[in-house]
Amino acid sequence: MSRVEPNNMIAGKLRQMADVLQQQESDGFRVAAYRRAGDTIQNLERSVADLLSEGGLPALVALPSIGRGIGSAIQEMIVTGRWGQLDRLLGTLEPERLFQALPGIGPQTAKRIHETLHIETLEALEEAALDGRLEKVTGIGQRRAASIRANLSELLGHRHVRLSSTARPLPISVILRADQEYRVKAGGGKLHRISPKRFNPSGEAWLPVLHTTVGEWEFTLLFSNTRRAHELGKTDDWVVAYFHGEHSPEGQCTIVTETHGLLTGRRVVRGREGECIAHYSCEGAD
Repeated sequence: MSRVEPNNMIAGKLRQMADVLQQQESDGFRVAAYRRAGDTIQNLERSVADLLSEGGLPALVALPSIGRGIGSAIQEMIVTGRWGQLDRLLGTLEPERLFQALPGIGPQTAKRIHETLHIETLEALEEAALDGRLEKVTGIGQRRAASIRANLSELLGHRHVRLSSTARPLPISVILRADQEYRVKAGGGKLHRISPKRFNPSGEAWLPVLHTTVGEWEFTLLFSNTRRAHELGKTDDWVVAYFHGEHSPEGQCTIVTETHGLLTGRRVVRGREGECIAHYSCEGAD
């Protein structure tokens, strides 16, 4: 491999992302950001992989036109050879293959992780490993979860430690605003639709995708295309939101219509039900 071959591959992927975002009617600023980032990587006189090896994620973020989000994407491409965000927008994402990049995770374990936790990114897997959800997956106990957590920490360059002083949680109100915009536009047939590879034997372009910004947060939203969503007939209800802010890496959450309890009939962010109760209580008080 030549000294700049990784640069050519990564620059090409960044420009492909710009083309995809433009086709899917993302805002011009985001499209231009990926094109500028592609130019930066293409014009580097040294291997971006060497730069990452020597200086970690901060060395990438220090480059012109490379923010934290794009820097993390470049890191993912260098380490795993894949870019989940681009694969997702092309309809070719296979989370199981991404998780198998980690030592100790084989095909069956990767499948159980995805189907139990409904996550698709290494960042979401790291979060699940840190908060204990990973240990709920069949076949993964405390010791194995600790090993996966250590491997993720090394793979991702301890990003959760470096970001802890600046990262802040995404407010429930912002998530629900993005969810509402997505469902209204999807219901009105106003969104570009992609043809996912998974669970789509006919090859139909049925999955609407929305790129939007709420405040300082950038979102990409799609209906859930998991096996469980198809089994329960929830592919027009469960919405998966991918997001990042200026000081936060990409995050992921799922929004559903609650079917029991205090929030029956309300849109709820899975895993943050208590905050949703507080949100709706304040909304009612107004």
